[in-house]
Amino acid sequence: MSDPGSPAAVILVVNGPNLNLLGTREPGLYGSQSLDSIVTDLKSYVGTGFPPVEIRAFQSNHEGAIIDFLHQHRTEAAGVIINAGALTHYSYALRDALAAIAIPTIEVHLTNIHGRESFRHVSVIAAVVAGQIAGLGPIGYRLALDWHRERLEHSSSHPKAE
Repeated sequence: MSDPGSPAAVILVVNGPNLNLLGTREPGLYGSQSLDSIVTDLKSYVGTGFPPVEIRAFQSNHEGAIIDFLHQHRTEAAGVIINAGALTHYSYALRDALAAIAIPTIEVHLTNIHGRESFRHVSVIAAVVAGQIAGLGPIGYRLALDWHRERLEHSSSHPKAE
């Protein structure tokens, strides 16, 4: 179990292309909540549990910027929550970056990618992440955070576990 006096573990919350348009982009499919609102809610939720975690959120419409962010924070991050958007389905570079940083990662999708167009059924990053949460809307981010907290609470190598 983690020491209650230890510093907060850093969890990276990474969002890919077009997710900056949440709230206005196809609200019938993606909902009416903005990405800023989702991140704000997640940061509020962080204060309610143990062990302490710090959320570092990042969004980009550019594959290279996302990879650079992951590389930049690889030594201090204890976990990653990623909604790679369309990059999920074809970005071998992102897949390789996630494998290279070797940080426990949960893949999140607001919609059920397995119930949509056939090209969305494949996730090239699925093989290098610990798990996938799809189709549960914004609560998927909170569920991913809960998984990270559970893992960190039972890890002896906090703040960067495993």
